[in-house]
Amino acid sequence: MRDFWISGGHHLLDRTANGGLVVTDDFLKIYLARPELMPPPEACNAERALYDALLAEPRRPVSAAEISAIADRDARENWQLLIGFRDLLLRHETLEAAYLDLMRNGGRGVPPLFINQLVHVILRNALDGCDDPEVIRAAELFFRPQRVTVLDKSLIAADEETVSGIGGTPSSPLVSMLGIPEEAHIHVLNAENADEYWERSDQFDTAINLTGGQSGLRALAAAMKRWIEHLLGVEVDIDALTELCDVNLVWYVGLDADATKIGDNIWNDGELDETGASRIVGLFRLTFRDPAVVLDKVKGEPVYLILAMTPDKLIRMKAQNLVTGLPIKHLETVG
Repeated sequence: MRDFWISGGHHLLDRTANGGLVVTDDFLKIYLARPELMPPPEACNAERALYDALLAEPRRPVSAAEISAIADRDARENWQLLIGFRDLLLRHETLEAAYLDLMRNGGRGVPPLFINQLVHVILRNALDGCDDPEVIRAAELFFRPQRVTVLDKSLIAADEETVSGIGGTPSSPLVSMLGIPEEAHIHVLNAENADEYWERSDQFDTAINLTGGQSGLRALAAAMKRWIEHLLGVEVDIDALTELCDVNLVWYVGLDADATKIGDNIWNDGELDETGASRIVGLFRLTFRDPAVVLDKVKGEPVYLILAMTPDKLIRMKAQNLVTGLPIKHLETVG
């Protein structure tokens, strides 16, 4: 079995008998390594004392008074966000359960960065044992924005942070610990270089072909299947489509904000205009293997998934839409 995405921290977590991820002290300490939380030279005594106490005991209860005693306003806000997030994780048996609870409540009070890191490590767990590097690369869309470009009539997606050269502050402290270089060259994944992905997975410097009818979208469908089945315990089949025509659109899920707007327009007007069509990156048909888990009004009909890009050609996929937007009667998490 090939390892990948070491920077997500999955090696620092324990597992339940059902395969769910269990928080450990070492995993919590990753967040204390973030630059926003490490006390600067001018930090007050209260901030230093809190930091040292949590390094020694990451699960230690933190009172509002301790945070209020920190002199710097930005530091106080950072600590409030971290402790709130930490307490959410500790309230649940698994990270999967914490994520579902967070998403069902709209993700309020948690920075998008923390949510993406949670998706990163849970998705790594869901993909454990996968030996197809294209599926792993496609799954990066779940937690890292992608820049889309047309190359030789192909739709190529590359990591936005990597191509923009803003990697000076890694999204995970473990990236720095692993010694990953800040400057990276983009390689489009293909049959000849696919095996190199395993060594490069934490550099996020591999692009993927998302052209309709090609294997990249089929790989994304496979990643979405794993994500849904891992988090919800519901077996599904997902097929990548090349067009959306003559379908009974009973239920659809936009995989990003732009795709949701496009789906709403199709739902209301019954047509896909030229502008909307030009923004669609992927169309998928999802079917449930057990009809009993599906809401009555959707039984017998597939669910359509839409992935789109922004006007400036960015893909910002919302992984939570796959676990909150499906017509399932009962949602169950791993753990």
